[in-house]
Amino acid sequence: MQTMSKPQRFCGREFGADEVALIREIVTTCRGISRRELSHTVCELLEWKRSGGGLKARECLDLLELLEAKGLLKLPGKKHTGYNGPQKSIAPDPGQAPYSALAGSVEDFAPLDVQRVQTREQRDLFRDLLSRYHYLGYAMPFGARLQYLVSVSRPRPEVLGCIQFSSPAWRMKARDQWIGWDDVRREAALQQVVNNSRFLVLARIRNLASAILACTLRRLSADWQQQYGIEPLLVETLVDRQRFHGGCYRAANWIELGETSGRGRMDRANQRHGAAVKTILVYPLVKNAARRLRDGSAGPKPGAGQ
Repeated sequence: MQTMSKPQRFCGREFGADEVALIREIVTTCRGISRRELSHTVCELLEWKRSGGGLKARECLDLLELLEAKGLLKLPGKKHTGYNGPQKSIAPDPGQAPYSALAGSVEDFAPLDVQRVQTREQRDLFRDLLSRYHYLGYAMPFGARLQYLVSVSRPRPEVLGCIQFSSPAWRMKARDQWIGWDDVRREAALQQVVNNSRFLVLARIRNLASAILACTLRRLSADWQQQYGIEPLLVETLVDRQRFHGGCYRAANWIELGETSGRGRMDRANQRHGAAVKTILVYPLVKNAARRLRDGSAGPKPGAGQ
């Protein structure tokens, strides 16, 4: 693979050697995701946006293909996704009344029905619910992603939860120390970590949140492998400690590792240290997850003795 000797200028922006190196790292570590997903991830990390705030995803895709033509990286094969919807939407009134009036205990409504979001109708519903009721709204996630709608069938069919899993954070000190990663192993194994990047519960039903976590995690590994060809070993999430305690994660046996620096993904200049501190929690999907991520050692096949 060739290296870049001078800055690359494209669509009015100059990309230096450090930025091209980051782009190459993204393409290398995000194995299994589409070109479109790569372009959105690169735009987010490099903050390459239009004046109105939208990502320059189309230009970025052209840049990726140019870099590939110059022998600087290798992109995945092309595939059609058909998605032309908005990249981000936030409800104008996030303080409106809860979506569902159901109450009681989760046992009163069991079993929960978990549906992977795949159709246009499901995508529209998922996006609309997050936009209306999640404090962060809906945003195109980084890299790979799986989304689920969770519903009940009685007393009537009703969606009570939305949950999204996506590509992991690039670096988190507490997580990386818990695993025992150096930079080489982190780059090699990062995509075996999955981030629970959105979680929305739409009814005041006791234990509903931990039940949604449990039933979606039971199918996450198989669905992720089917979609991306990668076996996930660990799930991570970040809980805004100023808003939530994270009790549903602890009730579902997640492990608290510590706190983030508060910078966020976009603060590459370290200008927002401590501005948005979040609690880091993880859930191993297999036995010895940390050891396998650290050492690259093989484990039992999914579903075998776990």
